[in-house]
Amino acid sequence: MQRTLLTLLLATVTAASAQTRTVNIGLGYIPNVQFTPFYVADKLGYFKAEGLNVNFQHGYINELMPLLLQGKLNFVVGDPEDAIFARNQGAPVKYVMAMYQKSPVTVFSTKALKSAADLKGMTVGIPGPYGSSYHAIQAVLDEANLQDGRDVKLASIGYTQLDAVRGGKVDAAVGYINNDVVQLRASGTKVNTLDLSGAYPMVGVGLITLEKNLSGTLAKQVVRASQRGLKFTVGSPAQAFKTAQSVFGKNGGTLDVLKASTPLMTSAYTAQNGLGASTPTNWAKAVAALVKQGKLPAGARATDFYTNSLVSKTLK
Repeated sequence: MQRTLLTLLLATVTAASAQTRTVNIGLGYIPNVQFTPFYVADKLGYFKAEGLNVNFQHGYINELMPLLLQGKLNFVVGDPEDAIFARNQGAPVKYVMAMYQKSPVTVFSTKALKSAADLKGMTVGIPGPYGSSYHAIQAVLDEANLQDGRDVKLASIGYTQLDAVRGGKVDAAVGYINNDVVQLRASGTKVNTLDLSGAYPMVGVGLITLEKNLSGTLAKQVVRASQRGLKFTVGSPAQAFKTAQSVFGKNGGTLDVLKASTPLMTSAYTAQNGLGASTPTNWAKAVAALVKQGKLPAGARATDFYTNSLVSKTLK
């Protein structure tokens, strides 16, 4: 009798284990408050509810994308441009869920800054000639008929934008509305910002996966769990921060940064189509800007690079 009970118990444990699948997700940079929706989805059991055991791996995107292509990661969280340029080079990847509906990239300055025209004659600091910040500022300059080297000087300063603006080394810098600007204002500094989304309305970081994953159940499960993490974070940022802080630690960002980030996670489009859905018209305009910059071929279509097919419109 005891052997029969033990056999049944072992069979139950084995069956439960067989139903749980491990999913590996690459998160850029280091453990940070910006990834709170994903940490929350893990901590509150949203991944487990989908039958998933999640492993997060932090690293720079140029390290994570090769791991995705090799199958060592199932997803990465990165900028849409990471998926766009990888796919343009032949990699079978797609952007499948937007954490940010609006890119947090902004131009900030302690000087007057009301429109792109005010950038004329300025030295504007950028991390370098790459990434979402670079494509955004190029689109803004192009729309305002300003040329780098003639009307504006773009200076590569690495990720020192905050100190460079504060110390007067540059007139303005391309940084993040939910980080650099938050820190400056917290120190009592008056900051002016320039919204870049009119010229470059690209979504921000989100989930990227291999195209072959779109036909199975895994991608839909991961997106659904991540959507629930987004929903909790947007609805209860303070509680989400408290829940996730054990992952990113005391030096991984502040509640103020998270509170500045949550408005970027929603839009009129997500109200109708679900958190994580990408606005098609915004993608189309941003991809057109990249084509105009010569970064993509003339025939590039936004739908080549992203899909909303995995996003639930009726998430509970």
